[in-house]
Amino acid sequence: MKTFSQYLMVHSQENHIPKELISTVESIIIACKQISRNVRLGALSGVLGEAGTGNIQGEAQKKLDVIANQILIDTLRTNPNVAGLASEEEDNFVAANEQGGYLVLFDPLDGSSNIDVNISIGTIFSVLLKPSGSLKTESFLQKGSEQVAAGYVLYGVQTLLVLTFKHGVHVFTLNEQGEFIETKSLPQIPEQTAEFAINASNQRHWEQPIQKYINELLAGEDGVREKNYNMRWVASMVAEVHRILMRGGVFLYPKDNRDPSKAGKLRLMYEANPLGLVVEQAGGKITNSRENMLEIQPTGLHQRVAVVLGSAEEVGHVRELHI
Repeated sequence: MKTFSQYLMVHSQENHIPKELISTVESIIIACKQISRNVRLGALSGVLGEAGTGNIQGEAQKKLDVIANQILIDTLRTNPNVAGLASEEEDNFVAANEQGGYLVLFDPLDGSSNIDVNISIGTIFSVLLKPSGSLKTESFLQKGSEQVAAGYVLYGVQTLLVLTFKHGVHVFTLNEQGEFIETKSLPQIPEQTAEFAINASNQRHWEQPIQKYINELLAGEDGVREKNYNMRWVASMVAEVHRILMRGGVFLYPKDNRDPSKAGKLRLMYEANPLGLVVEQAGGKITNSRENMLEIQPTGLHQRVAVVLGSAEEVGHVRELHI
């Protein structure tokens, strides 16, 4: 088994990955190790509970949301290769180093509603090349297909790093010495599955194609799909995606009718695009129900989207129902 440093050395040589990109990802991982220590200590270090503040989306922040966000900003701003940052928790982008060649976008703590009940949460990250010219909001508004690296760190039973440089996916486990060790190489999401994840309490608000799809699954072997399905729901997207990466499945957070002005709930730049790249690199698919997620042209840093991702057969079927 390779250490993360050994993996980077070999992988960067084999795939001609620039040393500046390697350095950028290493800074993300350094920050995530600090976040992991805070998560592990929990109430012992006074990091649980509400922060008493809200983010740009109007959501109440947990103390750990604020701590994780600041750790990532402080760590990445010290790296000369990072030109700028964008976070789910910040109103606008954060400038870093003028000469840097990379942009980093992140959700510092996905699933933070689960923090106080000790269910898996994670940091999601995306790396883009900085376009030429001065740094501005438009610099970050690149399609998901243009990401040069993406991944997440899952703070669960183990602390896991899942990473792609667009040459497949690799999984690492944090050991007792604080080193990430490669524990799974090139996982593949099965094309077919009998497991789905959705918040069924919102069923009455879904669009008709999603209503039809879920009814098909619930009908089991007596319905048109002719097999029984199991349902899962963790309320932590990063945990849902990791389960799908390890054993297949489909995750849905569809558009609903409660707020017609919003295309969905999840964030394109901080959640859908980086997790979508991981899923596609492992043989799965991701869509907003109508088009490939990674080909959507962003229009804002905090743009929301509907999300369907996972095993290719199920994602394809959902898209067919929306045609």
